[in-house]
Amino acid sequence: MHELSVCQALIAQVEQLAAQHAATGVKSVHLRLGPLSGVEPQLLQDAYPIACAGSVAAESALLIDIAPLKVKCETCGAETEASPNRLLCGQCGDYHTQLVSGDELLLMSVELLTGVA
Repeated sequence: MHELSVCQALIAQVEQLAAQHAATGVKSVHLRLGPLSGVEPQLLQDAYPIACAGSVAAESALLIDIAPLKVKCETCGAETEASPNRLLCGQCGDYHTQLVSGDELLLMSVELLTGVA
């Protein structure tokens, strides 16, 4: 389960952000995850509490948005959604496509807690 190591790296990044902004805690961590990222969302959710235990993010929530899998057709130029095991153009059905989105694992935002009310 490499999701634990992904979470550990994520928490290291979150702790750096919290330190830079003198945060006392973290309320939420928001990710954007593509179906071809190689990371399973549920396993990431399961590993998150383990990875952030004892850190500034110990009480935080992990929010995951699933990015759509999109391809651009090199034949007709259309940009359409595709499925992970079928990267075909949704317009003309051609297989000459380039991945536009769907392989990302992005830290979108971190909601920090500061002592200021």
